[in-house]
Amino acid sequence: MEFFRKENEEPAPKFVRRKDDITGDDDDLMRVEMSCGHAADPGSLTGWCRSLLDEGHLKFHCPADVNGGKCGAEWSYQEVRRNASLTETEQRNFEEKLAKFAAKYYHDFKECPNCKSFVERQDLKNLRVVCILCHSLKGEDFEFCWQCLKPWKGAGAPSERCENVGCKNQSLEVLANCKLKDLPGSEIKNCPSIRACPTCGRLIEHMEKCKYIVCPQCHVEFCFACLEIARNCQASKGGAYFQYCAKPLAPKQTQIPVWAQK
Repeated sequence: MEFFRKENEEPAPKFVRRKDDITGDDDDLMRVEMSCGHAADPGSLTGWCRSLLDEGHLKFHCPADVNGGKCGAEWSYQEVRRNASLTETEQRNFEEKLAKFAAKYYHDFKECPNCKSFVERQDLKNLRVVCILCHSLKGEDFEFCWQCLKPWKGAGAPSERCENVGCKNQSLEVLANCKLKDLPGSEIKNCPSIRACPTCGRLIEHMEKCKYIVCPQCHVEFCFACLEIARNCQASKGGAYFQYCAKPLAPKQTQIPVWAQK
């Protein structure tokens, strides 16, 4: 199980008086310095990253020329969002595209316990999986539980549970047993310390301060307290980074959100 931390605060953009390494413009202007050391105007940075998204890229990288080649250093979405000074509309557009591309990229594969081939689950809400490779390779029908990886026992599909002894959703166990914590530097008390991302279901542990977390898998920012998408939480109560939300504190989750891959 992997957990990810939120840094205390995002650093302020660093401005330098250098040429734009994306466009090559050399006007005497201040430009933002990226983590790789190259500089860009916020507008050209936005344009470049938007073009990457339009081409279906999931990750942002530096296009600056380095001795005839490309820098290629990877930039996080948080860095791009901060240094490009994205508007709320641009943030929404970027995050929707990132989530859509990431859902297609991170497929749901597991090893069939019978033929040992990797199988992709098509219906993410159904634990009962039919291995098509068992049928094509061995001429036999084989169904297994996606959760416990044992031959299927139970009712017909679609099904959210099987009847094998000891079949449990480990992620739900983690959520049910996680500790409650007071968010440091915040008025928010008794918040579950681990949440499932409301977009993709990835488990994330809150480590420090601000209640807003950017999911490392789907790149969608959400509120750790109320579980709303961050921009919706902020719209209902602006500036409340260390205060309770307009919505009540969400209790421990009892379901893992299913990531829509369409």
